[in-house]
Amino acid sequence: MKAIRTDTISDEEILQRYRQDHNQDWIGILFERYVHLVMGMCLKYLKNLEDARDATQQIFLKVMREADHTPIRYFKGWLYQVTKNYCLMQLRSKQAQDRLSEPEDENQPVVMPEDEEYVQMKNVQLELLEEALQQLNTPQQTCIRLFYLEKHSYQEIAEMTGYTLMQVKSYIQNGKRNLRIMLEKKQKQLNNG
Repeated sequence: MKAIRTDTISDEEILQRYRQDHNQDWIGILFERYVHLVMGMCLKYLKNLEDARDATQQIFLKVMREADHTPIRYFKGWLYQVTKNYCLMQLRSKQAQDRLSEPEDENQPVVMPEDEEYVQMKNVQLELLEEALQQLNTPQQTCIRLFYLEKHSYQEIAEMTGYTLMQVKSYIQNGKRNLRIMLEKKQKQLNNG
């Protein structure tokens, strides 16, 4: 890659150039632009510097793998979502490992079968919700997660994503409607199946 000024090139144009020539230097530019953001988020979620560094590396490797075939309209918002999802998966994995390695405690309350059924049902519902969220388009998914799961205001979401306030409201409203439709459809399939 010949020396060019990269500070005037948009993220989306850099992705386009990467898709054309597969030169990893383009991803390197995005890495330099956003490593602080990704590292900060990873540290916030994982609360361990070494884990955050590893996660940051894995996330940018994922960016390299997915940038070629994933439609990305707004890179920063997409990267935010990828980072958050990666960190949440790491936390879930760690919690599962911690539960398996916990010694039996005689003082712990015994979980009754009804409680286990209830927990299992809630887990199924959460999995269905996560599946449905994944099926939303990127702007709707990002806005829904930021508003409902992270409790950001419309204004904060607009600032974080670069969308207008009207777009944020629209993405949340349409995303909510699409989620409801998908979940009702899944529920009918479960009841009939």
